[in-house]
Amino acid sequence: MNPEDITLRTAAAADYDQIIAVVDEWWGRPIRHALARVFLDHFFATSTIAESDGELAGFLIGFLSPSEPDAAYIHFVGVHPSLRGHGLARILYERFFALAGANGRPVVTAITAPRNAGSIAFHTALGFTVTPPIPDYDGEGSAKVLFQRRL
Repeated sequence: MNPEDITLRTAAAADYDQIIAVVDEWWGRPIRHALARVFLDHFFATSTIAESDGELAGFLIGFLSPSEPDAAYIHFVGVHPSLRGHGLARILYERFFALAGANGRPVVTAITAPRNAGSIAFHTALGFTVTPPIPDYDGEGSAKVLFQRRL
């Protein structure tokens, strides 16, 4: 894949199958349980697919919070391992920031596990604040850190 040939488009519900087919490989561990089909069934219009030569290069699954009128949430982001370090994740985030801002959502949030140092460093570099680990956030034994960025 060539980073210069990447195109972005709004996701479709049908994109779920190609995403779920690669997430475990891209992460190097089982992670597919964290991305249920319902996210693309209901939030494809606020999600983005990146493609290169007709192949999946990356994706961002996010939505405008139906409960918090000022917030938008990024649930899952992935970049093909051969394309990491070329700024694609930043481009996906900036596109989501623009969408959130255009819809009157001045706050973008996300979460990750406290052990995910790469994600914490990436979000910090993008201007997100990071909370200390919140024990049992996703149930007993499942701590998370929360990210928040004001647009």
